[in-house]
Parts: sequence; C-alpha cells; structure tokens
Amino acid sequence: MPTKAQSKKPWSGRFTESTTSLVEEFTASVAFDKRLYPFDILGSIAHATMLAHVGVLSMEERDAIIDGLGKIGTDIEAGQFQWSEDLEDVHMNIEAELVRRIGEAGKKLHTGRSRNDQVATDLRLYLREETDLLIKALGDLQTVLLDIAEREFDTPMPGFTHLQIAQPVTFGHHMLAWFEMLARDRERLSDGRSRINRMPLGAAALAGTGFPIDRGITAELLGFESICENSLDAVSDRDFAIEFTAACALIMTHLSRMSEELILWSSPAFDFIELGDGFCTGSSIMPQKKNPDVPELVRGKTGRIDGHLLALLVLMKGQPLAYNRDNQEDKEPLFDTVDTVTSCILVYAGLLMSMTIKRHRMSAQATQGFSTATDLADYLVRKGIPFRDAHEIVGKAVHHGIETKKDLCAMTLAELQSFSPLIAEDVFSVLSLEGSMASRNHIGGTAPGQVLKAIGRARKRI
Repeated sequence: MPTKAQSKKPWSGRFTESTTSLVEEFTASVAFDKRLYPFDILGSIAHATMLAHVGVLSMEERDAIIDGLGKIGTDIEAGQFQWSEDLEDVHMNIEAELVRRIGEAGKKLHTGRSRNDQVATDLRLYLREETDLLIKALGDLQTVLLDIAEREFDTPMPGFTHLQIAQPVTFGHHMLAWFEMLARDRERLSDGRSRINRMPLGAAALAGTGFPIDRGITAELLGFESICENSLDAVSDRDFAIEFTAACALIMTHLSRMSEELILWSSPAFDFIELGDGFCTGSSIMPQKKNPDVPELVRGKTGRIDGHLLALLVLMKGQPLAYNRDNQEDKEPLFDTVDTVTSCILVYAGLLMSMTIKRHRMSAQATQGFSTATDLADYLVRKGIPFRDAHEIVGKAVHHGIETKKDLCAMTLAELQSFSPLIAEDVFSVLSLEGSMASRNHIGGTAPGQVLKAIGRARKRI
C-alpha cells in the first residue's frame, strides 16, 4: 500500500518506498519556482483548450479545468494558496489543488504533456514577459539620458583616454555614449526575444506524444511566434536562458562602466557632479563623507550577474539529451538575474535625475592637460604641414608648456610662432574649447549642433 506521502506523487505507482524527508527537502523547488505560477496556469489553460479542440477532453471538462485554474490563480494572487514542499514544484502544487477542487477532470489536464515541456514553456513565457519589461525600462533610462544630453548639449568637459585628459567634448555627447551602450543592450534583448518566443509544449517528456495534439493551436493561444521543431531539443536546452543572461551581463557591464565614471566625477578630485542626497549615504565615523553607494552597488552587482551567466553555462555544458534534473538549477540564477538587473536599471534612472552638474568646474578642467593639442596639429596640417611633422611641432610646444606651466591657449602668439612661423592670430579660435568642439562637426562628433541632431535621431529610435 502506498503511503500518504506517496499518494501525492504523480510517479508513486512505480515505487514501494516513499522518498526520505531529506530527499524531499533536497529536491523541492517550489520555494523559488512558484513565481512561475501565472505562466503555468496560462500554459495549462491553453493546453486544456487545445485538448478539447482535438477531442481528448470534453467541453465540460475543459470548462471545469479553466474555471478551476482561474480560481487557483486568484487565490495565489491574494496570498490564500498553501504551497506544499511535499509536492516538489509549482506544477504539481497547482495540479494537485486543481484535482482537489474539480475532481477527475483535473487528472486529465496532464494528458499529452510532461513536466519537462511544461517547465520549458513556463520559463519561456516568463522570460518573454521579463524581456519586454526590461526593454521598456532601458528605454525609460535612455530617455533620462537624452533629457540630460539635451540640457547639456554644449557644456564642455574633458574627454579622457587612459583616464588622462585627451580632448574636450560636451557633457551631452558623453551622455549619448551611454545612450548608445544601452541601445545595443535593447537590441540584444529584442533579438533574443525571438528565440525565447518558440513553444516547446507538445514535446512531452522527450519524444512527443501519441495523442492527436495540435501544437499550432496552443502556440497561437500563448502568443508564440513559432514552435520548437525537435522534441529532444525543446525540453532539454536552456540556451535561450543563457542568451538572456548574457545580454543582462552586458547591460550590467555598461551600468558598471557608467557607475565608475559617476564615482570618479563625484569625488573631490574631479568634482564634476554631485549626486542627490537620496542616492548616497554617509559614514558612521567620518561626518564629512557623502558616499556614492548606489553606483558602487551597481558596480558590485555586475560580478553577481557574471557569476550567474557562468553558472548557467557550466550547468548546461555536460548534459546529454534529453532532460536532466540538473536543469532545476537554472531558475535561481535566472530569477536573480531578472530581479537584480531590473532593480539596477530602475534605480539608475532616479540616480541620474538627481545629479547636479558642475559646469564651471568641468569647463575649467577641460582647458587643462593641453586638451587642444590635436587641434593645433590639425591647424598646422591645414597650413600645409604633413601631420607627422605637425605632431612633432606641437609636441615641442607642449613640452614648453609643461616647463613654463602654461597651457597652449595661455601662450602668447610669439611663443607659439617660435615653434612654427605658420601660426597666426587665428590660432586662438582653434585653441578655445568652443572652437575645438565645434570643429568636430560631423555625425558622431561632439560639435554641439551635431549633439542636438543626434538627440533628435535618438528620440525617434526609442
């Protein structure tokens, strides 16, 4: 006679002993996979509808199943559903409750499917929705960047390479660089969505089912673009989840780079910006401190997402076809990836809107470090000097500036002419911040007019 615990299991007929309590606890996943319940119910409703269409279920059985599942979903949403670890996962918890409520008809719901294709379907439905939400959240963050860029389209700041002052750019242009990073992230999510949106339901355990199912009906009901063509592949691969996590890892890499700059800019050494008090914390011992905790945490959480990506890659790498229980381990890193990346994107929008930009400080720093040296070289090239020769001439002028502690724009005309007699009075318009930035007047350049045009194009893109 099966024990009471066995009677709850869908596979108890094969066994003469119940699983130990230690194994029950070790194998249970309901504590984390219960978040899939809306998609499990949605998939079950579509499956029941299809089974009735092909004559496997009666219309009465279909209606009882759909009504029962709807009420279960309402109870879960209201926090009135009792989850049981004995029932292992979200799927069996819902199915057992359905049988308890509507009787024999509930036992017929699993006809023509397996938990293998059921969970793969639930995961794809879940990731499809989360992908759409992330795409929207990124778009909202991009809008914040465009608003800042438009406000600061002509605000000078030093541009850096190797974290050394290189050439002047506008703050708006810098914000557009961040915008482009996130634009590619959205593209990756959108592209990956098409591979998420393929239906595995109907693959059953691994080989398909002997019942006359119509997968096209189910796919249409669930909004899938296409159907997984091979049943073995449909139930066993999680490459769609890995691809999603890889896209999220790149999102976090971009946010981490942005964080690094915000942290540097808000330090007294740079003093380019001040982050809002609501997005910073203080020190328990140093009363003067204002710490950029939000960007630091985002930078730190990037490693967490990278770890989740590696975990999923390693999880999949050694698995033979078809389904293996290893794949239960895909959900916790995947769910945490969704939660972490979503929270980082949402907090970043508020963080950037809180930012005060210290224009005079950035402008003053942009004149340091001989940032218009390339402009002087270009000026000499336009006078007919080969670039390599112009480069050497300007290098000598910079050396003179280091010795005399004068930037190029602070030198007299006579000083500059000592390096080349071709230098004339008009050189000072070239050596100014405004002249330097305005000269980059092409698509992708930092000229303020080009920045405004780029903002206009960007708004159409999102």
